[in-house]
Amino acid sequence: MGEEGLKKRKGEDKGREDRQSIQSHEPQTMNLRKEAKLLLFPLCGICMIVGTIIGSGIFVSPKAVLANVEAVGPCLTVWAACGVLATLGALCFAELGTMITKSGGEYPYLMEAFGPIPAFLFSWTSLLVTKPSSFAIICLSFAEYASAPFYPGCDPPQVVIKCLAAAAIVVITIVNSLSVKLGSYLQNFLTAAKMIIVTIIIVSGIVLLAQGKTENFKDSFKDSKISVSSISLAFYNGLWAYDGWNQLNYITEELKNPYRNLPLAIIIGIPLVTVCYVLINISYFTVMTSTELLQSQAVAVTFGDRVLYPASWIVPLFVVFSTIGSANGTCFTAGRLVYVAGREGHMLKVLSYISVKHLTPAPAIIFYGAIAIIYIIPGDIDTLINYFSFAVWIFYGLTILALIVMRFTRKEVRRPIRIPIIIPIIVTLVSILLVLAPIISAPELAYLYCILFILSGLIVYALFVHLKFNWPQKLSKPITMHLQMLLEVVPEEEVTE
Repeated sequence: MGEEGLKKRKGEDKGREDRQSIQSHEPQTMNLRKEAKLLLFPLCGICMIVGTIIGSGIFVSPKAVLANVEAVGPCLTVWAACGVLATLGALCFAELGTMITKSGGEYPYLMEAFGPIPAFLFSWTSLLVTKPSSFAIICLSFAEYASAPFYPGCDPPQVVIKCLAAAAIVVITIVNSLSVKLGSYLQNFLTAAKMIIVTIIIVSGIVLLAQGKTENFKDSFKDSKISVSSISLAFYNGLWAYDGWNQLNYITEELKNPYRNLPLAIIIGIPLVTVCYVLINISYFTVMTSTELLQSQAVAVTFGDRVLYPASWIVPLFVVFSTIGSANGTCFTAGRLVYVAGREGHMLKVLSYISVKHLTPAPAIIFYGAIAIIYIIPGDIDTLINYFSFAVWIFYGLTILALIVMRFTRKEVRRPIRIPIIIPIIVTLVSILLVLAPIISAPELAYLYCILFILSGLIVYALFVHLKFNWPQKLSKPITMHLQMLLEVVPEEEVTE
């Protein structure tokens, strides 16, 4: 009897511990979405936009933009025009983001306006092409600048660059999987660091201009190469440097007071970036002719060697901070797209689960990082940029067209921000031009492959989403169960019940 009583007592104690454990998790699970809210007041929103946009682009794209137009004047004009286009596009996204307050960027807007098929094609293309390739490009740029000081006088080996890029992806993925706040704080720190190098370059350029170094700006439009094809390709590379103007729309659900903070961050952040980019390019041209800039292996490093010597090491160091900050911001926001697509049933269900301990969409972020590493293996930056830009502007144009469509089909929806209809019309027309011009004037197989890949999503949608074949669910169910236990994640539905 004594042994039985002892066993009974131990059973009661264990049951009480289990109940206490469940009770201790209930508040965390029930308040998961509430706890996942970012402490994003306008300054943090601006840091997210500025920190994501200013990354590798301004240190990689100046050569490509100049190579397409071949003169200083058109080059600076393209940089300014890209900033205006990014601002107009972001204003369109501000209306969409405050009208449909769901995370996932373009995904929920396409879903509301056109239904599940365009939304699925967007998530299909974004998850497997545009977002991972963007992450890969940024990390490859980081690796080039980080390894350059160790290989003076020659290019670093590709193996070293790709290993460094893969390591950067792994570290950033882990940070964003462990903590929402840690990712946000890291973004704020790296944004401050990159603004230091931006300020150094701009101030140095202004000082040189004040000293009379303006000879490279004389006859700035002479010998320029202006055509529809060259302008479009110049815009591709310029807009790559501005990519990230829509990043806050990927985390709308995690923004505090999105009706105020989303548009405020856009209106301040993107014009600030535009001014910085134009001034940085002016600084480059104060110390380099067009020919010298095109021959430079790393434009910012060449600038530092000529202006900041013997402290020129500052430039590659802070460029590394800049690219890591941009990669962190991209990972932080793109993981939410995977999460939302999983929640809608357009991806594996486990991708919509949230970590109980860390309150992050950890499976989605890990999936995103893994795909990005694959892109590093054959990665060539210029090819990836053209491939990325072509695909992404198809869906930017389609999303802004959705805004125009919903002005007529969703008149009853509250719009805290309502921009003039002419703005989305202009951006839609420019998007069509950007997509069609390279195909018509300089057709390449890469564009055909991109279109075929996007359309292949229709087959995947028909088989696995619309018809809902049972065998993929049977295969994925044990995988989902084991991943859920391994990563300690729970379905988002538990939060809202």
